[in-house]
Amino acid sequence: MAVKITGEGIVNALRVFFGAFMIVVYLGMSVLFMLNFFKFSTTPAWTLARWVFAVILGVYGLYRGYRQVKGLDYYRGGNKADGGE
Repeated sequence: MAVKITGEGIVNALRVFFGAFMIVVYLGMSVLFMLNFFKFSTTPAWTLARWVFAVILGVYGLYRGYRQVKGLDYYRGGNKADGGE
């Protein structure tokens, strides 16, 4: 039995892959900022900025992960601009 690959199936698979990839990027950058991987200056202002960006990227990565798992990123009922849900 052959599996029929439709254009919509490929697009959905790419969305899932890209979404997961971006989650890894956001969480990875958050960890790299926390560890000072990029060797920013250790002045208090740069340290504060580094930690603020690390927290923002981490929280956004978790948010994106939640939306990815729950399937909230994709419209199922048609085009949102056309009134679909």
